[in-house]
Amino acid sequence: MKFAIATLIAAAAFSSFSTYAQDTIQIATEGAYKPWSFVNDSGKLDGFEIDLTNALCARIKADCKISAQNWDGMIPALKSGKFDAIVAAMTITPKRQEVIGFSEAYAASPNTFMVLKDGPLADMKSTGKTVNLSGAGNTADAELAVLGRELKGKTVGVQVSTTAASFLHDKLKGVEVREYKTFDESELDLLAGRVDAVMANITVLSDALKRKDASIARLAGPTLVGSPFNSVAIGLRKEDAALKSQLDAGIKSLRDDGTIKKLSEKWFGVDISPRS
Repeated sequence: MKFAIATLIAAAAFSSFSTYAQDTIQIATEGAYKPWSFVNDSGKLDGFEIDLTNALCARIKADCKISAQNWDGMIPALKSGKFDAIVAAMTITPKRQEVIGFSEAYAASPNTFMVLKDGPLADMKSTGKTVNLSGAGNTADAELAVLGRELKGKTVGVQVSTTAASFLHDKLKGVEVREYKTFDESELDLLAGRVDAVMANITVLSDALKRKDASIARLAGPTLVGSPFNSVAIGLRKEDAALKSQLDAGIKSLRDDGTIKKLSEKWFGVDISPRS
C-alpha cells in the first residue's frame, strides 16, 4: 500500500471513560479489504472498521489517526512503535498471541471459498455446511477430510499472512496454495481462471459477489468457524495495558448497546458481532 490516508476522530463526551494518556492513538488498517476497510471513490478510508473505530474512539474520548498500511507489515510496524493499534480484520490466533496482545473481540470470523460457477469446484458436496473446528469429537476431522478430498490437486488463492493461508498450509496438504498481497489480487486470478478457488472471510466474499461477480462466481464449500477462525480483535503491544483496558471497555459498551450489531448489518447485511 503506497498511500496513507488519515481520519481524525473527534472526542465524545462520555464521562464514564477516561482518556488514554497518549495525545493521539495511531491506528493501522489495511484499506484494501472491502467492506471491512477500503478506499472509497472520494479517496477516503471507509468501511465497517472505519465506522467502528470512529465510534470506539468517540466512546473512550480519544483522538485517533487511522492510516493505511500493508497487511504483511502491520505487526512489525506495531511492534516498532509506528502504530499503537491494528484494526484490520485480524483474528486472534496462538501464533499472533506470541508476539502481540489483543483487545476484546469486536467481530466473528467465519471463512469459506469462492469458485467459478463453471469451474471444477462448482458442485462441492460440502457446500452449505457449517464446520466448527473447535467442536468436540471427530466431526470436524471428518469434514476436513471431505474438504481435503474435494480440493486435492486444486489451486486455492489466499491473502498472504492470513489465518486462511495458515489453515490451507497446515490442514489441507494436497492443495496448491497461491498467496497474494491483497484479496483483490486473488479475486482477479479466480475470475481469470488462474486459480480454482479463493478462500477468505465470508463477508468479504459475499461483498465481492454483490459488487461484480455473482454472474460467474459463487460461494462453495463449508463455512468454517472456531479455531483458527476465532474472533476478530484489535492488535496491541503486550505492554500497553492501559490502552487495552480503555479499548476493552469501549468495545464492550458498543457491543452491549447494539452499535456493533448495527454497523455489522449496515456493511455485511448480517450480524457478525461477537457473542458475550
